[in-house]
Amino acid sequence: MLSIFDSIPTHMDYKGQKLAEQIFQGIILVCAVIGFVYGLIVQQFGWTVLIVLTGFAVSCILTLPPWPMYRRHPLPWQPVIPESSGEPSQKSQETQKKKKHK
Repeated sequence: MLSIFDSIPTHMDYKGQKLAEQIFQGIILVCAVIGFVYGLIVQQFGWTVLIVLTGFAVSCILTLPPWPMYRRHPLPWQPVIPESSGEPSQKSQETQKKKKHK
């Protein structure tokens, strides 16, 4: 059952995060202006709140899931360098010595 969830992507790249933030702020700003103007015209603050909350819900649906448009620029990671199979590497020996001294 849990293996089904492993196939679902749960990450965004940095440019995707920036795009999601811009979309979120744009939707909130537009809905706030529209809600304020409409609420002012009909003299009902409730409409202003309703329009802003609707914009918030729409922006959450568009920006919180990691849609494919937010994963277009993946980071190029360095390849894994396998350690020699017998002796621990210099770094791992130094790390073990530091842990022992603590």
